[in-house]
Amino acid sequence: MGILRTKQTLSFLILLNFSSLVFTTDNTNVVYKGCSEQKLGQQSSVNLQTLLSSLVAASGQKTFAATTTGDGQNAVTGVYQCRGDLSASDCYLCISKIPSKISKLCGDVAAARIQLNGCYLRYEVVGFRQVPQTQLLYKVCGSKKVNDGVGFEAKRDSAFGMVENGVKSGNLFYTGSYSSLYVLGQCESSLGNDDCGNCVKSAEEQAKLECGDSISAQIYLFSCFISYSFYPNGVSTTSSSSGSGGNPHTERTVALAVGGVAAFGFLIVCLMFLKSVLKKRNHGKY
Repeated sequence: MGILRTKQTLSFLILLNFSSLVFTTDNTNVVYKGCSEQKLGQQSSVNLQTLLSSLVAASGQKTFAATTTGDGQNAVTGVYQCRGDLSASDCYLCISKIPSKISKLCGDVAAARIQLNGCYLRYEVVGFRQVPQTQLLYKVCGSKKVNDGVGFEAKRDSAFGMVENGVKSGNLFYTGSYSSLYVLGQCESSLGNDDCGNCVKSAEEQAKLECGDSISAQIYLFSCFISYSFYPNGVSTTSSSSGSGGNPHTERTVALAVGGVAAFGFLIVCLMFLKSVLKKRNHGKY
């Protein structure tokens, strides 16, 4: 399956229509869906059910897997990945919800991608047209804007630099904070460290282009994801770390004060950090 050229990419985005659904802090709630208009053949449909069962079973043991079921033109390939701070059991709980959501939200289609708060799963029939790793799939921009008298752009750029370095030196997953700005980044585990860094950099550029001076943003590319949330008045003590599977290592601790702004991604990223703080206090790590 080759990467699409620009003209083909536009066709793909028409075929695989992305739309936003419910967005809350529950790991199993849908952020967005992507469903192709092309339908599955009968044998491919059987192979898809086998594929989904295999991926769900694997999610109880690891937070990423990719596999193919079937042969020839009826083969179906699929990938899932959980957020880097989820345990294997939480990953399973997240991924196990997706097959029924595919059936409900997309039906029997040739390609689909379901992104939940804590995980995603995508599949396509072999030969289905692909998009580049850095193709923008979905975005959420906070409605409130930042007065750059607080140095927001410089802080965001520094935090983005932390994410780029973090995903390349860690396990393709990074969470951190810099001067009242929370950041999170993750790449699909099929990427190498350098490709991950490049993907995250593209996501950061999209965040600047698409969301400008929004106080928070979430950017989903085909092979990576980033988010940030800025608290002009600060937030409570937290830490920055990188890793996956709930086992990142501590890098630094930043003392901050509480702010009172809320938006879509703003709340979920905050809760991710609060979760990490509680785990560090109880267990010394995520």
